[in-house]
Amino acid sequence: MISKQNILLALAIIVLFSLLIFTIFGENGLSDLYRIKTERDILLKKNDKLIRENLSLYREIERLKNDPEYVENVARNELGVIGKDEVVIKVKKGRKAK
Repeated sequence: MISKQNILLALAIIVLFSLLIFTIFGENGLSDLYRIKTERDILLKKNDKLIRENLSLYREIERLKNDPEYVENVARNELGVIGKDEVVIKVKKGRKAK
């Protein structure tokens, strides 16, 4: 014969087990917490990368504003600009001798 205490004990165990399952897998449970922490870590890494890129761009802007030699170097390398007293000599690649 099943006693009233055994029924209450079984019911309490079922309720506690259900709460445990809900805590782990339910909305705002441990699985969501893990997912959110992973997303946060990814966003922190992206944020750090963007901060470094912004700092690099800021430094380049400052050099472009204040360093004439750097501006000249950029103009030469990126735009192909030459100086006043410079001459450009283009060399054609010849045919190979047979």
